This record gives sequence, C-alpha cells and structure tokens, in this order.
Amino acid sequence: MKLTARIDLPVSKPKRLISLDALRGFDMFWIISGEGIFHGLANAVKQKHGLAQNHEDWQIIGTENLSLLERMMVGISNQLHHSPWNGFTFYDLIFPLFIFISGVSMPYSYQKYFENRANDKSLSNQVYYSLIKRTLILIVLGFIVNGLLQWNGFENTRFASVLGRIAFSTFFAALIYLNFSLPKQIIWFLGILFGYYFIMMYVPVPHFGAGVLTPEGNLSAYIDRLLLPGKLHRIVYDPEGILSTIPAICSAMIGIFTGTFIKSESSSPNQKVLKLFLAGIACIALGLLWSIIFPINKTMWTSTFVLFAGGCSILLFTLFYYVIDVQSIKKWCVPFLWIGSNSILIYVCAHGLINFESTAVFIFGGLVQKIPAIWQSALLWMAIFGIQLFILKFLYDKKWFLKI
Repeated sequence: MKLTARIDLPVSKPKRLISLDALRGFDMFWIISGEGIFHGLANAVKQKHGLAQNHEDWQIIGTENLSLLERMMVGISNQLHHSPWNGFTFYDLIFPLFIFISGVSMPYSYQKYFENRANDKSLSNQVYYSLIKRTLILIVLGFIVNGLLQWNGFENTRFASVLGRIAFSTFFAALIYLNFSLPKQIIWFLGILFGYYFIMMYVPVPHFGAGVLTPEGNLSAYIDRLLLPGKLHRIVYDPEGILSTIPAICSAMIGIFTGTFIKSESSSPNQKVLKLFLAGIACIALGLLWSIIFPINKTMWTSTFVLFAGGCSILLFTLFYYVIDVQSIKKWCVPFLWIGSNSILIYVCAHGLINFESTAVFIFGGLVQKIPAIWQSALLWMAIFGIQLFILKFLYDKKWFLKI
C-alpha cells in the first residue's frame, strides 16, 4: 500500500478519491506547521490581554472579553494539545485519522490483486513482499526520527514511534483484509475491541490490581515497562507502546470498511454521504456510551477511543468526500494535495531531518523582526509553512514522491 500518491486535477481514469489525498494533507498540515501557527497566534492574544494558561490541561482561560476572531485563535490552540489523560481533543484525532486514511486506501490499493489473483499466482507474493517491505521501512524511519543515528546508547533510544504504530496497525489490518471476507473482518474488528477491553479491565497488574486505568497502573503501561526496549517516552509508559498498538488495528479497519463502502456501487454518491454520516454518528455514540465504563483515552488507545476517533474520522472524510468528489469543488484543496502526496517525507523532514526554523529565520528573519514581538512567533511559523509548501509543490510538479 502507498501512503503517498500522485493526484492530478481534474481526475482521470482510473477514478480516484481526491478527497482522501486532500484529507491526508489536511491531517499532516497540523503536524508540520499548523499547531505552531495557531499556538503563536493564541500566545499573542494571551500576551495582549494578559490572559493566563492552565498548564495542567493547556487551556487559555479568561477569554470572555475577546473578539470573535481572537476567541477562534485561542479555541483552536486549546484543541491543539493532547488530552492530559482521559478525554478527547482535535489533536487526539490527528494520529488515528492518518491510520484511518491508510485503511480507506486499501480497497483501492489492492483492487488489482483481487481482480487478478486467480489468474496470476505471483501477485500474492508481490503483495506480501511489498507489505512487509513497507512495514519494515516505516519501522526503521520511526527509529531514525527518534534519534537512532545519534548513537546515544541502547538504553537512551526510544524504539516505539508514531511511524512504527502506523506500520504495525496497517500491516495487520491489511492481513485481515486480504485473507478474510467482510463478515469475518467484522468479527476480527469486534474481537479485537472487546478482547482489548477485557484484557485491560480484568488482567491484574502487579502492585496495582486489575482495571486500574491510571498512567502507572494500567496493563498497557506495565507491558511497556516490562517488554519495551530502550527508553519510554513518558518514563512509566509509552504512548506508542506494545499492547496499545493492537486496538490501533481497528482504527485502520474502520478505514477499510469506509473504503469498501465508498468503492461499492450499492448506493449513489449522495446516499453514500448520508449513510457515512449516520455511521460516523453511530460510532461516536457507541464510543461515548461505552466510555461510561471504559474511558476514551488516546494514550491507552482504548476501544472507546477507537470508536469515537473513528466516528470523527468518518465524519471528516464524509465532508471532504462530499465537497470534493461529489460536488467537484476542488481548487481550494490543491495545497493539501501537495502535502498529502509526500506526507511521510514531510513528516520525517519536519521532525529532525531539515531545520525549517533556521531556514525561515535566514530568509525571513529581518521581516519578522519588523512586527510587534508578540506576533513574531506566529509569523515565523507561517514562514516555515510557506517554505514547506514551496518545496512540496516543487516535488509535486516534478512528480517526485517518496513511495513506501
């Protein structure tokens, strides 16, 4: 499966979901620069009005007297932090949304395999070779992003990673998709969600007992401390740890179900939009209902988090699909296509391979110094994004893509 792909406007045959590539770019925007821009704007508003920030939950408080635009800046910034523990913010959606997008693309990526596997026995070997290769490359890239090549010693190296979780979750979701019918895929999906729930709630952790869902006491954290090599990102647990990667398979499978439905000819595009909307609402409702006994928690990637984030992902995808693919309103999404076409490359570059901040200071530093100090951080991040977008457009126009 390819995480990145060339998309031309207008769409030519074979027909492809432009909305999916645009959504991938939208998702990646917040990681590479979007959060920096809006944190910079919110901090400027905070300094201008002398507002305080609660560092326990990162919320800027006392915003009653702000203008509508200032409230929007602060509100977006507040949502660009992970929940301290239980709960859900927009920033908690970014990671599962990317895994969901990978799942949506699978019915399209493997279409040739299902159409020709009976006549071409070598296709199966090719598919599994590509799948294993992609998984290993993502795992290694995750190590590199975490600083593996800095040679700080085995005990100081973090081996769990965002790219590693993407690799493992989409690998096992692909295996299920390639080898089981849709009804059996659903059984796998439910089995993983409920199995993870029972394990987390009823398997006792030494010195804590069973069903203790605190940072130190939950089973996932204990497994990380017991089995995960190197250092843990949060000392007592890792947010991309071993056990919590298992339910992430279901985040990819929600995408597979969505992609399978979109690709089918069972309904008209408008009917698909309505059904997807209802499916998204149903997932959110089920996640909220289940959260009464099993909290929505990104770090543990609880089953309720899978459902709630999956429902939000379906709704966001439905919006993009309706506007871009159904209504053919496409021009606004072109910058997101530039980002989405090289999403893994820009992620790796923005997380250490290239120092975009130094480049922005070198090119635009003089201009940034001309504006009031409280706005300089936001403007610098806008400059960083402009440089990133320029590079991504250049790569897009040249048809140079990192394909995994």
